[in-house]
Amino acid sequence: MSASHRTTLPILAVLGSITSLCFGTSLAKHLFPVIGAPATTLLRVGFAALLMFAVQRPWRAWPAPRALALVVGYGVVLGAMNLSFYLALRTIPFGIAVAIEFTGPLAVALLSSRRALDFVWIVFAIAGLSLLVPRGSLDAALDPVGVGWALLAALCWALYIVAGQRAGQAGGRATVPLGLLVATLVALPFGVGQVGAVFGSPALLAFAAGVALLSSAIPYSLEIYALKHLPRQTFGILLSLEPAVAALAGWLLLSEALSSRQWLAIGCIMVASAGAALAARRGKPVAVPVDG
Repeated sequence: MSASHRTTLPILAVLGSITSLCFGTSLAKHLFPVIGAPATTLLRVGFAALLMFAVQRPWRAWPAPRALALVVGYGVVLGAMNLSFYLALRTIPFGIAVAIEFTGPLAVALLSSRRALDFVWIVFAIAGLSLLVPRGSLDAALDPVGVGWALLAALCWALYIVAGQRAGQAGGRATVPLGLLVATLVALPFGVGQVGAVFGSPALLAFAAGVALLSSAIPYSLEIYALKHLPRQTFGILLSLEPAVAALAGWLLLSEALSSRQWLAIGCIMVASAGAALAARRGKPVAVPVDG
């Protein structure tokens, strides 16, 4: 394989991952009127857990007790991140929810930086957030509760990075499937009361499985491939496209039109994310959500 193909294919994999994730999540929102956001979260992480158990077979490399405790903590944060993000999607546009959530890993990257230039990215991030903060009648369509859930998802994503790095080093290949199992248990009490409607309808069950495939299995597989062949900085910069793709998917599939100010806010956060990724050292891990 030529050098250009070795670079092009992983880049296409990242773009495919972002597209699959965004369009899968947009489709997931169509389940909200039927079963609600918590039950949709439960189905998404539950199907993803089943898939990862089948692929990874974690019982073959079961973590030691201390490592297992770290994996459980990782799973709790993962479940809370998914649940809070889907609760945000109930009342605010998808692209805005993703942009707000991106401030979590962005904060982790910037807090670990010691370069003066990185303060520029902090300014862009703050500017983006300030443009999204509801201001009374000017932002009647942007629900403050939804913004709050998205900010909680951002906090969970930041915690996910820290917990995921520790759990991944200790738990090995069992980390993700076991973490998804714990995440399923976190979502279970919130969504179990409504999830029965899906299992009573083969069409809804197939739709939910397709959502899990598009928003979890396919993106995760493509990201794993890309991370093996791309510098982490490049991966991080490409990942900063996600808020824009999410806004596009929300517009196409959910009729979620954004104002010019909201697009400007998303652009500011994308610039901050790309700048932070560009400034990162090659040896620093990239914050990649499994199911965020």
